[in-house]
Amino acid sequence: MTTRLTEKRTGAPAPPAPQGCARTTRTPRHAGPWTPWLYLLPALAVLGGLLLYPVYQLGLISFLEYTQAQVSGGRPTSFKGFGNYTPLFADPQFRQVLLTTIVFAAACVVTTLAVGCALAVLLTRVRALPRLVLMTAALGAWATPAITGSTVWVFLFDPDFGPVNKLLGLGDHSWTYGRYSAFALVLLEVVWCSFPFVMVTVFAGIRSVPSEVLEAAALDGASQWRIWRSVTAPMLRPILVVVTIQSVIWDFKVFTQIYVMTNGGGIAGQNLVLNVYAYQTAFASSQYSLGSAIGVVMLLILLAVTLVYLRLLRRQGEEL
Repeated sequence: MTTRLTEKRTGAPAPPAPQGCARTTRTPRHAGPWTPWLYLLPALAVLGGLLLYPVYQLGLISFLEYTQAQVSGGRPTSFKGFGNYTPLFADPQFRQVLLTTIVFAAACVVTTLAVGCALAVLLTRVRALPRLVLMTAALGAWATPAITGSTVWVFLFDPDFGPVNKLLGLGDHSWTYGRYSAFALVLLEVVWCSFPFVMVTVFAGIRSVPSEVLEAAALDGASQWRIWRSVTAPMLRPILVVVTIQSVIWDFKVFTQIYVMTNGGGIAGQNLVLNVYAYQTAFASSQYSLGSAIGVVMLLILLAVTLVYLRLLRRQGEEL
């Protein structure tokens, strides 16, 4: 009231209000270097309990003498160091299983990528309804549990009741009796449940390629195969690298399909891969420390593959 009377009498603006009455704004404090880690702490705690601690126990057991005698308390646990790894690498069966695992995983990866990329290109060529049907069927195969899919495939190729032998007129031919036919059967099942991921991912990448580039290549007289090889594939290289590395990791540690479809590794272990070999060594033979050593070797191989994957992403300028 006094301020208004002063303005009316003198005609001059009233002096500013005192500083104590002014409305102040506080400057937000800058986040410290440990603030992001505080937000990540719950997730790191979960990962530490579900991942880091089991890996620690796996590595610890691989350096101990830990068999059924130690589990039952009949003998004390002793430290062996690399005593479990030395006979493991000297074992010719382990080297054979390791080589078989690498070859089998490579065949699964190549076949999965070929089928997934071919169907992804097909999705860009068909109409909406056939595309929806194909994607629904593929995602249904992807969502099927591995043990369920393996059981279904065993029934389809069963020598007595399977419809495949009846359609092909093969009589009572056993697909799981021979080593290579059993691996081929498992490969088909692995590809069947793995190609949808590649198909959907590559299809999304193809849809992101500018149509003007593809039209320009077609106007220049390039065939569909040449357009894919020279235009589409180079632009999809980051996506292809991702699906390739993830397929390598998945197919290298296949367990359920081999164990179910070959009844634990085939006749005389002819269809063993590292995961099944580690399981049989640890639980069937009660050599838990030796089985843990096999698990550590698998972990190191997959870690090396992951590091290669991260290095390729860094080279391509991806943000890590």
